[in-house]
Amino acid sequence: MNTDVIIAGAGPAGLMLAAELRLAGVRPLVLERQPRRRDTPKAGGLGGQVLELLRYRGLLDRFEAACTEPRPAPRFPFGGVHLDFTQLADPPMHALPLPQQLLEKLLDERADELGVDIHRGHEVVGVSQDADAVTADVQGPDGPYQVTARYLVGCDGARSRVRGWAGIGFPGTTYPEVNRLAQVTLPAEVTVLDNGALEVAGSGVVNAGFTRTDGGLFGVGASPASKVVSVYTIEDETTEYDDDVPMTVAELQESIQRVLGVHLPVGEAHRLSRFTFQARRAESFRAGRVFLAGDAAHLFPATGIAINAGMLDAVNLAWKLAAEVQGWAPAGLLDTYNDERQHAVERTLLHSQAQVALRRAHDPAAQALRELFQELLSDEQPLRRMGELVAGSDIRYPGSHALTGAFVPDLTLHTDQGVTSVAELMHAARPVFLDLAGRVDLLELVQGVDVHTAKTDDRPADALLIRPDGHVAWAAAVDEPADTAAPALREALTRWFGA
Repeated sequence: MNTDVIIAGAGPAGLMLAAELRLAGVRPLVLERQPRRRDTPKAGGLGGQVLELLRYRGLLDRFEAACTEPRPAPRFPFGGVHLDFTQLADPPMHALPLPQQLLEKLLDERADELGVDIHRGHEVVGVSQDADAVTADVQGPDGPYQVTARYLVGCDGARSRVRGWAGIGFPGTTYPEVNRLAQVTLPAEVTVLDNGALEVAGSGVVNAGFTRTDGGLFGVGASPASKVVSVYTIEDETTEYDDDVPMTVAELQESIQRVLGVHLPVGEAHRLSRFTFQARRAESFRAGRVFLAGDAAHLFPATGIAINAGMLDAVNLAWKLAAEVQGWAPAGLLDTYNDERQHAVERTLLHSQAQVALRRAHDPAAQALRELFQELLSDEQPLRRMGELVAGSDIRYPGSHALTGAFVPDLTLHTDQGVTSVAELMHAARPVFLDLAGRVDLLELVQGVDVHTAKTDDRPADALLIRPDGHVAWAAAVDEPADTAAPALREALTRWFGA
């Protein structure tokens, strides 16, 4: 069997990659060892820059419509303190309450609509490669077989076997703690107070937010208006749990008892998940024709960021693989995947490991640090900067213009056909040249990308060259003379989209 790209793993990163490849006209084959989508709850939602990316693909409305809970106020935990963006008119960080099994269902449906082949119950048991192709040995329901492709991408999780077969190291740290997160209803003997605290009959009041004890950390997020509350525990322990064995309500209550010393009655569980924290990054995201994305490439010691990072890996990689498969990629294009996403992961490890330092220390000095950090976050500028860092929206690849390398802003565009937006231009995942100033001198240089001419209020540049992943490849400054703008545009077109 032959295909263009083999994807090992049908989690969020693998499914997003498959859909992006099909948009670019490439045939991926997704091989997933599990015979059906997992029912075990893992992540509880999406957050950060990937929400903007979904909007730029015209998918966000569909994902919002599938949400199981009202969209929460923009408040997020950060290493034992809080990032509260409710005071900002335009918060830099948002979240969508979408359990991972539902997220994967939506991504699966999207891939199916685009004609992606997904083979469930087909496990990749070996990988080999040469100068021309990569071969996967597969164990399927009807026996073993082989698939050959131009490239293979390991989206097979933290214990990635693809990573091992490719000989890629995965250095880092495993923290000796277990985290348990649940969304539950509460019985009548527990009352949610107006300030979000819990009043437990016979045991007193459990404060809202985080409570630190000698046994660990307990967190609760609740409001009188919601029937479902979020509870969270962290305990130091070295037990290795099997991810395929789900957590139970009894296990959650035992953990709360150890941390708080209180028996917290719990009603119906909407989500139960257990996880450990690691800070790891693959030494390279590429070994020849084999690539890594998602948890196979990186692990972060904080909640709510892994899916965001993995899906953004997929979007960065897909159009570059398609360029190679279709024969128009300039030299070195595929290497930019490793360079750019390693940079993004470095930023994500920066803030997630800072959360470890804030979260794990217990002495008075650590408490003073948390209080000071929380005080700083009451000011808009540090709060906004921290939000952009956590969201992943501060990622900017190298470039001379302020917009070059950044995710393109969603400008309102006035054209001869009416009003549109940058986001609408990106639905097809195509490279775009956007002329905002009637620059005929630049328009005549452009071939092989979608060309749009428009006007916008307070234009940030005369023209933009936008990559399929939404990042700006080049920008002409307002009123930049042709003798500097034209050569720079030629160089950018050649660098990113070939001769």
